[in-house]
Amino acid sequence: MSGDRGVRHHPVRHEVFQTSLMSALLDGVYEGEMTLAELLGHGNFGIGTFEALDGEMIIIDSVPWRMRVDGTVSRAALEDRTPFATVTNFVPAVGHRITGPTTRAQLHEIIDRLMISTNYLYALRISGDFEWVSTRTVQRQERPWRPMIETTAGEDVVRHERTSGVMVGFRTPLFEQGINVAGCHVHFVDDDRGRGGHVMDFVLDRGLVEVCLGTDLRVALPLTDAFAGADLAPDDLDARVRAAETHE
Repeated sequence: MSGDRGVRHHPVRHEVFQTSLMSALLDGVYEGEMTLAELLGHGNFGIGTFEALDGEMIIIDSVPWRMRVDGTVSRAALEDRTPFATVTNFVPAVGHRITGPTTRAQLHEIIDRLMISTNYLYALRISGDFEWVSTRTVQRQERPWRPMIETTAGEDVVRHERTSGVMVGFRTPLFEQGINVAGCHVHFVDDDRGRGGHVMDFVLDRGLVEVCLGTDLRVALPLTDAFAGADLAPDDLDARVRAAETHE
């Protein structure tokens, strides 16, 4: 799986499943219509959040983990619910070894070279030893729920020094902004499953980048009053996504 040409020669159809929309989450639709048991029926790998924004979600090898704002990590229950998540059955088509310090921007350039086109969706698994990783985590909300841009404004960013672990996420095309988060969106958990969260920045010392091509996106829209009444196309949608995800 070394090199960067396997996906270029053998593209095959591969489904990525998503429940709800990023724009719905931005508008405060935090009800969890789908259980994790249902979600795992669509994929063994992915990211998302939990009902009421009660932590960041990372799914690795069919095991869902919940990373809360207090720094704890625990295995999520199958009956837990999610208002927004993206999963797939991870089958890496191509991989690339990292042998020296690599910044987030440099790694994004490597990922771009591994893709056959920026018009497709890609699942990403980045595992190895990190010089540092900075993360933040959403905090559980109480009704009435506020828009996500307000709930994430005061989140603390935590820096994890000299850690080993895995980043899970997706590289999403620009035209999907609002459906999901355009660009690279990843969550991190360390090898001990003790620390992690939504990734803000990092330096990877050494490790493996694996890429899984996604050609078919299946989206299940919630059948709830909150979703039916949500504003899914605000004029400042791109700015809201950036503010909620990157604090820009």
